[in-house]
Amino acid sequence: MFSKSNLLATLVGAIVMFFLGYLIWGIATVDFFEQHTVVNVMKEVPNMGLIALANLIAVFALSTLYSKWARGHHSAGQGFQFGVWIGIFIGLGMGLLNYATANFMDMTGHIVEAIIDIVFFGIIGAVISLVYQKTATKE
Repeated sequence: MFSKSNLLATLVGAIVMFFLGYLIWGIATVDFFEQHTVVNVMKEVPNMGLIALANLIAVFALSTLYSKWARGHHSAGQGFQFGVWIGIFIGLGMGLLNYATANFMDMTGHIVEAIIDIVFFGIIGAVISLVYQKTATKE
């Protein structure tokens, strides 16, 4: 669990998750999601330290799960596929659950969020996989 590969994948993945997340949700899609928000529950100024910590914890969990899932065979494609399944779980599974139980966004917002989650976590999975591939022990 605390292997060199896992810790490096966690560090690199968390950095990518933080900055890519900011580019996607903090810049590129802000106007879109404002139009599809039903009840705005966002803080005026987000706590960037807690966001960074949350990303670190999330990527540690993803990296640990990926290491079990990959079974020593690492490629960007396999990592992307792993991330896509995570994105489906979060974006579609949890997103539709949120739509069914809360007034956060309209259906269009949730569908777009699901698509973004699938691609976003696919990229994170590919990054994790590439770090594992580069740090794997040579036989």
